[in-house]
Amino acid sequence: MGNEVHIDRIDSEILFQLRQDGRLTNVELARRVGLTPPPCLRRVKRLEEAGVITGYRAVVDPEALGRGLEVLIDVEVSANDRKTFEEFENTVASFEEVIEFRRMFGRPDYFVRVAVADHAAYEAFLTGKLSGLSCVLRLESHLTMKNIKTGS
Repeated sequence: MGNEVHIDRIDSEILFQLRQDGRLTNVELARRVGLTPPPCLRRVKRLEEAGVITGYRAVVDPEALGRGLEVLIDVEVSANDRKTFEEFENTVASFEEVIEFRRMFGRPDYFVRVAVADHAAYEAFLTGKLSGLSCVLRLESHLTMKNIKTGS
């Protein structure tokens, strides 16, 4: 793997601090990692250019948006052609309730994470959208008891 980026202790600390708060000013970030601002900024830019840092995002509280129920769904499909897979993926990715969507190796074929207001909204999503797709073979829902860790 010749494309790997060398990450030293200071780079690791920069990444840790930015994961905790992506809105840190360069001056504050430099202070926290023990550098002056110019070399800190150069390191951040190098990490961005190397693709280690791929963006900065706002972390949104789903409950504040009325989407406090999160459900993980295993999806198996009955499709053997690329067109059906692509149509399924485009359709599911377009659903506003879907906040994460992955094609898996093995079973299940897909992993879908949805956020909705409550159980009634989830039932409406499941019966009105997801289970109605022609290639869906099997769905298995998992409701979270307790969220232990999120993010990277």
